[in-house]
Amino acid sequence: MKKRFAVKCLSVAIASLAISSMSFAQDWKPNRPITVIVPWAAGGSTDQVTRVTAAEIEKSLGQKVVIVNQPGASGSIGTKSALDAPKDGYTWTAGAAQDLGAYETLGMLKTRISDWHLFLNVANVQLLGVNPSTPYKNAKELLDAMKAKPGQVTVATAGVTSSGHNAMDLIAKVSGVKYRHVTYDGGNPAVVATVAGETEVTTQLAVEQADMIRGKRIRPLATVSDKALDLEGFGVIEPLSKTLPGFKAPANYFGIFIPKGVPDEVVKTVEKIWIDNISKSEALKKYATSRGALFAPYYGAESVTAAMPAVQANAWLLFETGKGKVSPDTVGVPKP
Repeated sequence: MKKRFAVKCLSVAIASLAISSMSFAQDWKPNRPITVIVPWAAGGSTDQVTRVTAAEIEKSLGQKVVIVNQPGASGSIGTKSALDAPKDGYTWTAGAAQDLGAYETLGMLKTRISDWHLFLNVANVQLLGVNPSTPYKNAKELLDAMKAKPGQVTVATAGVTSSGHNAMDLIAKVSGVKYRHVTYDGGNPAVVATVAGETEVTTQLAVEQADMIRGKRIRPLATVSDKALDLEGFGVIEPLSKTLPGFKAPANYFGIFIPKGVPDEVVKTVEKIWIDNISKSEALKKYATSRGALFAPYYGAESVTAAMPAVQANAWLLFETGKGKVSPDTVGVPKP
């Protein structure tokens, strides 16, 4: 009887310890501000949504979340800073998940998507937008001009790993056109360059072009997708698949990324924030609706599953167009 009682007491003690450990793991209380390195210029898609998300995280943590813009080398400089920082949970980064699968393929940075905990917030779509002074009234007219003047039509993007560059390269691959690539340190500078007439075209994200479209300073020709976009305050933007039958592009997921190796309680706490706060955030829902994005608060295995189609498509497109130095399947990105 005593033995049975002792075993029972031990079982209760172990269970209590497990519950206590679980509670501790989910209740990380940072004692100083958290830094989120945005590896792109201020005002772009990553900067916009990260600031909205950071404000929501602050409510749950009771601690300041500081955004630091560190653009350069297509996002790899800021991403490396987060990767090299002490693994204490106080330094994160943000951006498009597809970039994490491109850096090693490009020979820019030795990191893979498996090196990170993904906490996604929105899925974005790229737009084919032009300066209103250009003669292009629809996607067909623009593509015809690119065919008639190979390599002469200028396209602004945020660099070789950016969503805009990925979109334009995919268009070029499918349609056979050639263009002149002009790069900037972020999506917002690329859009502003097109508005200013430095370039004729941009293929950056809808969230970066939305205000300029509503202000009639950019003319949207098509979504770089097989789905139309109903942009608040403007109307419906038809898909590129209407001009290029069969054209498809995977959803481009954005979020906050925490390097693996940080304490478990950091990850568990952020997961709990995603469940309790981010997934219900009216601020993020409003941002997505007003900017032409899809609200997508994924974390854990679900986030990787959601992001992988774009990760694969981007990495292999870079490799097959000669920009990648390393075959993606050797760095953890199988062919789609």
